[in-house]
Amino acid sequence: MTEAPRPPLPPFTRETAIAKVRAAEDGWNSRNPEAVAQAYTLDTEWRNRTDFPQGRDAVQAFLAGKWDRELEYRLIKELWAYDGNRIAVRYAYEWHDASGQWHRSYGNENWEFAEDGRMAHRFASINDLKINQEDRLFHWPQGPRPADHPGLSDLGL
Repeated sequence: MTEAPRPPLPPFTRETAIAKVRAAEDGWNSRNPEAVAQAYTLDTEWRNRTDFPQGRDAVQAFLAGKWDRELEYRLIKELWAYDGNRIAVRYAYEWHDASGQWHRSYGNENWEFAEDGRMAHRFASINDLKINQEDRLFHWPQGPRPADHPGLSDLGL
């Protein structure tokens, strides 16, 4: 069975790369592992910190565990570069752990897409910073970031 394409499709233009980044951000902000995993190829390969999920099922399990640990997760992604079927992004997300300690995680990702618009490779490098609750910058209700909420550059991140 062939899966329906996930536009925008490569090769990317600036506009379609920005749309792809925002779609990824909105998906991850849903914190729905089943839905988010559909954006990846069946044989997707990841590097995420010390985890190396291989395949869509492993990615779905990885995301379920991530959002069980990273509570009240809110993410902003920003396009860094694009070429053909590749996109590079930078991002930051805020979350707290079970003890109530807030964190801001900063990262960079390199993405490579299949012809159908699904991500085949995702390579992430991420750093975590403990923050106080009053230092949080991402205050929208759980779900997609509102269109009028500042992005990373606007926030000086």
